[in-house]
Amino acid sequence: MKLKSKATLVILAVIMVFTTVGCEKEGGAEKTGKKIDKAFSTAKEKIKDATK
Repeated sequence: MKLKSKATLVILAVIMVFTTVGCEKEGGAEKTGKKIDKAFSTAKEKIKDATK
């Protein structure tokens, strides 16, 4: 097997592992991150509305 083929297989295997891990149940950090994102979006909109 050529080096390029081996490298491609390794990269695909790593991607598959990360994809599988990423599909697990949402943890505390993810929930907190989503809340922070939502708060920033809300604040951004309110600032945008206030400066009109």
